[in-house]
Amino acid sequence: SFALLLALHATTALAFTLNPNPSLLLRPSKHALSSFQPPSAHPLAAATRPAALSSLRMAGVEDLGDGAQQAIGIGGVIAGIVMLYSEYTLKTTGCGLPAGPGGAYGAIEGISYLYVVGLVAYSVYVKVTTGKGLPAGPNGLLGAAEGVGYLACLAGAVVLGFQLTDYGYVPNAVPVEGGKCA
Repeated sequence: SFALLLALHATTALAFTLNPNPSLLLRPSKHALSSFQPPSAHPLAAATRPAALSSLRMAGVEDLGDGAQQAIGIGGVIAGIVMLYSEYTLKTTGCGLPAGPGGAYGAIEGISYLYVVGLVAYSVYVKVTTGKGLPAGPNGLLGAAEGVGYLACLAGAVVLGFQLTDYGYVPNAVPVEGGKCA
């Protein structure tokens, strides 16, 4: 520790005793100072100035192209169907879908729940902020996904009530070794 302290002291002393070479110091050019314009006087300042925060808005699904809306709609309809089937299985067996090979069925079920809940939450946000629902999208797929999503969420609330009444428990999202839905 003494050697470290000595090295630190020597480095600090050396840094303070060195005199910089005056020819190496950077100085602003007289041309740079004379051509300086304040930002407000710059010709592009008005064009590049950010908009007021009140006029900013988040880009939404309605701003996406038809292909993206169609993909979101197809994904939403498929995820809604998976969620409805999972809820049916939960109602009839007391457990969700089986994990499947390598957990694939359980992963698809979990992703579907997240997708549908996210889509419905975004739909509610759009409805509250704009007063309108999501656009129908190409071939009505986005509107269908929204409708299936609301139906799946409503069915989920009903199945949750039945699950608690009929079985007295809500199964874990991930099956536990030795648990009721293992």
